[in-house]
Amino acid sequence: MTEPLVSIITPAYNSEKFISETIKSVIAQTYKNWEMIIVDDCSDDRTCQIVNSWVKKDKRIKLIRKKINSGAADSRNIALENSKGRFIAYLDADDIWYPNKLSKQVKFMMEMKCGFSCCSYEVIDSDGESKNKYIYMKDILDYKGFLTNNLLQTVGIMADLKIIERNNLIMPDMKRRQDAATWLQVLKSGKKCYGMKEILAKYRRVEGSLSSNKLKAAQGVWYLYRNVEKLSLILSIYCYIRYALLAIWKRIYVNNYSQKRCSIDN
Repeated sequence: MTEPLVSIITPAYNSEKFISETIKSVIAQTYKNWEMIIVDDCSDDRTCQIVNSWVKKDKRIKLIRKKINSGAADSRNIALENSKGRFIAYLDADDIWYPNKLSKQVKFMMEMKCGFSCCSYEVIDSDGESKNKYIYMKDILDYKGFLTNNLLQTVGIMADLKIIERNNLIMPDMKRRQDAATWLQVLKSGKKCYGMKEILAKYRRVEGSLSSNKLKAAQGVWYLYRNVEKLSLILSIYCYIRYALLAIWKRIYVNNYSQKRCSIDN
């Protein structure tokens, strides 16, 4: 039986430091029927030259170069528009997958007959060293649950286009939280996100990036509630407080759990 094609969506901008390691993690997958669509957002470093060197080595890798810098959301939408796979998987240009990520997640989704899933992941620093933080997914997450939950990460997301409408994966034009807004689109349509407890990916937290700036991230969450989801002021405050408390809990619990795990492993 032929494996369903997985389309991997990768936006890139000035990613010369990490892009080769990201591509290597895709080529190392035990699951072989994939295409990797890398959309470059007008990089002014060696990103395109590096990607082109990989394109010559593996025809499953495709590079699309934009003429105008327009952000990650637009890059992902271009990749989605050019994708041919049944499954859509997201991998940013500085993140990494474990070799069995695709095989396990596709099998999980087909067995569960679910259209939307996210695997658990670990956090690494800009040098690729583990920060001893492991983020574990909830078994099932719906729209209301996601409004106050900040565990989903793009590196672990996969969608089955036989179940999820392609239009629900089109990302809104936002500088921050465009990925979260997209997952809310999917969940608002009545679908649920099924979580995998197994760690299958590495999310790189780079100092100075949009996602690493706590204040801007918090502002992005509030913007998402009020301007995108158009929640009432009272509901926005309620969701924001829940979000903040969960973020604090995650920082304390994840750090404590990771320290215990690290001491056990050693």
